[in-house]
Amino acid sequence: MWRIPRYKFDSALSVILVLVLALHYARLLSGFDEYFLLGAAVVGTLPVFWSAACAVRAREWASMDMLASIALAFSFFAAQWSSAVFIALMLAAARILSSLTQERVEKSITGLLKLRPNTAKVEQHGRTETILLAEVKEGDIVVVDLGERVPIDGTIIDGSAALDESSLTGESLPIEKTSGAKVYSSTLVTNGNIHVQTERVGKDTTLERIIALVQSARAEKPKTQTLGEKFGKAYLILVFICSIVLLVITRNISLVLAVVLVVCADDIAVAIPIAYLRGISAAAKRGVIIKSARHLETLGNAQIVVFDKTGTLTKGKLAVAAVVAAADHTEGEVIEAGMLTSRRSKHPLSRAVVAYAVLQGVTGSEPESIEEISGRGIIAHAGNETFIIGRESFIELQGIAIPAELKEKADVHSNEGRSVSYISHNNSVIGFVAVSDEVKENAKMAIAELKRLGIAKVVMLTGDNEHVARSVAEQIGIDDFRASLLPEDKVEVVKELRREGIVVMVGDGVNDAAALSAAHVGVAMGALGVDGAIESAEIVLMRDDLMTISETMQLAHQVTRVSVEDFWIWGITNVAGLALVFAGFIGPSGAAAYNFISDFFPLFNSLRVRTRVI
Repeated sequence: MWRIPRYKFDSALSVILVLVLALHYARLLSGFDEYFLLGAAVVGTLPVFWSAACAVRAREWASMDMLASIALAFSFFAAQWSSAVFIALMLAAARILSSLTQERVEKSITGLLKLRPNTAKVEQHGRTETILLAEVKEGDIVVVDLGERVPIDGTIIDGSAALDESSLTGESLPIEKTSGAKVYSSTLVTNGNIHVQTERVGKDTTLERIIALVQSARAEKPKTQTLGEKFGKAYLILVFICSIVLLVITRNISLVLAVVLVVCADDIAVAIPIAYLRGISAAAKRGVIIKSARHLETLGNAQIVVFDKTGTLTKGKLAVAAVVAAADHTEGEVIEAGMLTSRRSKHPLSRAVVAYAVLQGVTGSEPESIEEISGRGIIAHAGNETFIIGRESFIELQGIAIPAELKEKADVHSNEGRSVSYISHNNSVIGFVAVSDEVKENAKMAIAELKRLGIAKVVMLTGDNEHVARSVAEQIGIDDFRASLLPEDKVEVVKELRREGIVVMVGDGVNDAAALSAAHVGVAMGALGVDGAIESAEIVLMRDDLMTISETMQLAHQVTRVSVEDFWIWGITNVAGLALVFAGFIGPSGAAAYNFISDFFPLFNSLRVRTRVI
């Protein structure tokens, strides 16, 4: 069935209502004046009554259309047709502005969808065939040439290219990628060509998940709006009771109608959602996915920001700085044991040990089994031999003594900001590896910016020892840090900090999933390419850029500030309007005109929220 878009209907209705009012006040309707006004009032009020009826059916008694319906009912009862036309015009204009904002967000989503190709070039039986995207399966080899967009998520298996990932991250500079690198749906090949093994298709791709999150965020109401609706219930009852009391006392229905027209709060019902919609849209354009307007509001009120160290404040690319062997052992033995124990683990430290061993030409043997204890260490078995790698407390927990001279050497490295892991063979410590991690270049600037924005406390959490933690904290300007923490310890710290204020936890979105969930708002940073990161936090930063956190917080502050301003503007204009009514300067028609004009003040104020950049 063909339907006229709502904003087009409201636009046509507004033109008719304005024309009728213009002819009425110009006295050009002759003796048909009241008939034209009545007809326009009836046509204009039908959408309002219908919306109010739908709200009642859904048990939403505090809708603004319900309050507007009361005002319209008074207008018809008092035969104030021009007032009814003004109310209808006011509501139609508000609906148009809301529809245009919604359409703008829809266009941004549609624009993302347009970036996704409909077909893909797939290698089949030694030749390349173009097939529909819906027919591409996991494991297929997709060919992407210069000027084409990647249709799926996958890994490059051949070739190299420069890819523009701005559709996902907001970063316009192309990124060079070669064999083994991950690529994502909608990204553009600006140089070179690649063969990609498909890993995700359709709704499982990063692009589709981002679109789904933005769509769901539009539907969820922020706390400010919910508070407005709670206020609306009391407000609706108060206006109704006061109107009845005023009518009984004055018996002046025109005065009552003028009061109801002035205090009709439909502008707030539209203005606040517009502010949050624009905020979410602005964030999405910069590669920041905010899952709910409620989370944007909470971020704007944050008092404490907690960072996980590794991979968030530091680059997370650990490198072996030193290998130290115990007496009667060699560095080669230590590295061989370390590689055997670490080769099946995905922990950054394990990867650093394996990478170092490969550079030294050590191949090592495969363990028969491993037991990895998160945040503590790894136990590996090979035949009758047992190998362990882990922090000092983990080694001692296994009942293994660490030689005093080895501890002394390890303390030297710890004091220099390196993380030490001991390696044991058959219940005897044979040495240790010391690894280091570089602090991100903009970490210090990002922390300073958060403090400038009014964050009362910035805390760093890490599983590293206190020497390493202190070294990093001093470099980037963090005064409060907690060291030697296990994953469950981080959760407890976050819960403890919640008693002091609103807590934002920033981590990688995977290893810190539990701590992110414990915070008021969890922020997963650098989520592009990290499995599960998009699902694990309330706010997802696709780029691995610490400055994006303060930028998003500035946006949240602006949206919150604009929403509060909307309430103040509404309150001040209501008081001014009521003063004019009770002073006798305006009657029902004047009140309707006043409300029509003053409605645009909070609406235009909400449009101040920036949408192009954060």
